[in-house]
Amino acid sequence: MKKLNLLFICIATLGLASCKKDTIVQNGANNITLIKYIEPSAWQLSQDGLTYYAVLNDTRIDTRTFEDDAILTYISRGDNNSYEQLPFVYNVDAYSYVIKPGSIEIDIQSSDNQDTQPIKPTTRTRVKIVLIESFQD
Repeated sequence: MKKLNLLFICIATLGLASCKKDTIVQNGANNITLIKYIEPSAWQLSQDGLTYYAVLNDTRIDTRTFEDDAILTYISRGDNNSYEQLPFVYNVDAYSYVIKPGSIEIDIQSSDNQDTQPIKPTTRTRVKIVLIESFQD
């Protein structure tokens, strides 16, 4: 019985020792960070007066990126040392974004039913856009 157990342990040890581990090393990050700026004069009021918007054009947001990748957007109100991820609400104004191939539109809308016109930014706004590569199955 001991010989049979010893033989089984030897076979199991050889079987486990022959397993090969494959390590896949990627050649760098599969993302890119874009920094853009919106000057106060670039904010436009929509025709209905309910939305301030600014369009940021970038050819790196192509059709493949638009369809397959993750696109994260952050803004730094007043171009200070902090970012807030969109969408969020600040001081009754809702900040959001719309992605289209070739551009990102940043929108500001009032969440207050009493005062429907949002507050236009009076200082430069820094925008951080992170494109994270992914593949569609």
